[in-house]
Amino acid sequence: MGILPPRIPHSSEPGEDMSITGTRSNSGEAGKETAFLLDEIQLLLAEKRTSLSVLRTGIAVFALPLSVLSILITTSRYYDPAKVMHFLAPVIALSAALIILGTYLVARALRKLHAQDRLIAQLKLKSKAIATLMQ
Repeated sequence: MGILPPRIPHSSEPGEDMSITGTRSNSGEAGKETAFLLDEIQLLLAEKRTSLSVLRTGIAVFALPLSVLSILITTSRYYDPAKVMHFLAPVIALSAALIILGTYLVARALRKLHAQDRLIAQLKLKSKAIATLMQ
């Protein structure tokens, strides 16, 4: 689903605009409202892309400590944890902090994505032309 640029009316008579569906109408106000709704939807879609980036980052931040901890567990027979606790403690603390940060980023991104989807659905209800565009 691509984002459409703002539509510039192509009309020869003053007050006559092209609506989003391509039909001519005499109400310039309706065309402005549709253009405004399209701008709002474009803004929401940009915010949605940002939320998806935060989601991707949160998953990566969450996966990093899990990988490090799985390597530590796999290689644990080659070292005595009591002797290297001064190395393990900071690694485990940093891993716990990264897991908490990753969980926070994922939860926040999902909350924002759902909120943005609700706002887009509300805007689609305001205009039938936009609803047909964004099926």
